[in-house]
Amino acid sequence: MITDVKTQIISAREGIITDEMKYIAEFEGVSPEFVREGVEKGSIVILKNNQRKDSIPVGVGAGLSVKINANIGTSNERSGLDEELKKVKIIEETGADVLMDLSTGKGIDEVRAKIIASTKLPIGTVPMYQAGKEALDEFKNIAKLSKEKLFSDIEKQCKDGVDFITVHCGVTKFVIEQLEKQKRVTGIVSRGGAMLACWIKATGKENPLYEYYDELLDIVKKYDVVLSLGDGLRPGCGADAGDRAQVAETIVLGELVKRAKEKGVQAMVEGPGHVPLNLVPSMIQTIKQLTDNAPLYVLGPLVTDIAPGYDHITSAIGGTLAALHGADFLCYVTPAEHLGLPDVNQVREGIMASKIAAHAADVARGNKKAIEMDRKMSIARVKLDWKGQKEMALDKEIFKDKDFEEEKPCTMCGDYCSMKIFRQYF
Repeated sequence: MITDVKTQIISAREGIITDEMKYIAEFEGVSPEFVREGVEKGSIVILKNNQRKDSIPVGVGAGLSVKINANIGTSNERSGLDEELKKVKIIEETGADVLMDLSTGKGIDEVRAKIIASTKLPIGTVPMYQAGKEALDEFKNIAKLSKEKLFSDIEKQCKDGVDFITVHCGVTKFVIEQLEKQKRVTGIVSRGGAMLACWIKATGKENPLYEYYDELLDIVKKYDVVLSLGDGLRPGCGADAGDRAQVAETIVLGELVKRAKEKGVQAMVEGPGHVPLNLVPSMIQTIKQLTDNAPLYVLGPLVTDIAPGYDHITSAIGGTLAALHGADFLCYVTPAEHLGLPDVNQVREGIMASKIAAHAADVARGNKKAIEMDRKMSIARVKLDWKGQKEMALDKEIFKDKDFEEEKPCTMCGDYCSMKIFRQYF
């Protein structure tokens, strides 16, 4: 039993405003007390492993700006460490808030260590990827994965410094039964969810992440790692959105959020997935209600299934609407989502699409910082102030070839504003 670690949520309950809360409050333009209250209630989480001394704390949740995550990771098929480290640089330059290392290639421990060392951004992982892959490599059978191996990998990754972990604790025997009683078009599309479902069916046992959830909480509490409760039954197409299996898992996740908070562990919830546009508002609101307003981390949602190569656009459309109705954290989707692993340029495209979605939602939600950015951009445009436009632009690379030579005053009105001339005569 872990009792002596003062996590962010325990500090908040004791009325303590931590350095991380102060940093986030200044960045967001809110009061430190606002952040503390959100952490205490569990509507805000702080991504900051207590083992990473120089990383940037990021706040996710109600009343804060919408955050962006970018996924990277090695694979045996194509991508290696060098390319993924290039992606880290692109992620930093393009302005994503967080990244996840989803490596399944060779030397996962070494890759993770080098990615952590290469950036100050918060980092997430899915420990089941490593545990499952290594079990398959050794035994050629996912059923041979032991609870001890899975939990050992979880602790190892937390000790290494990851700030949040995705764990599919809600893929229980009961939830899988609900899935099997109905017909799904795409079945299970979550890799971690599929591994656990296969393990449950092969062994006849309960998901160890659910059965031994208290042990999991003890591990992450030591490092103040945020639990990202994964949506293993997220819909993989619009036709599956909101079905019984998805809802059954969400109900379990609501239970697990409550248990985490009781133990002093921060938790957020992951959400869909593929969702038709008309269903997005009600689905987001239902998830938030079932999970006690825990921060909601969504993949997309992708609002149509027929745009391979353009899924960064379909997800940005869904992400804007989802964030407007309560989603707090958008996982980027690249143009390669349904085609293969993204290259460096596709990573950049995915981040930019998600940033546009997040900013549009921030403006609609009344975020003062976002609204002021739009106002300053408008003023710079009126003045033909290209430097000012670059400063406010989400994508500053757009201006890299623009000649920033000082504009000359209009000879007719003596001002820099061509719009004034238009108004004068028309």
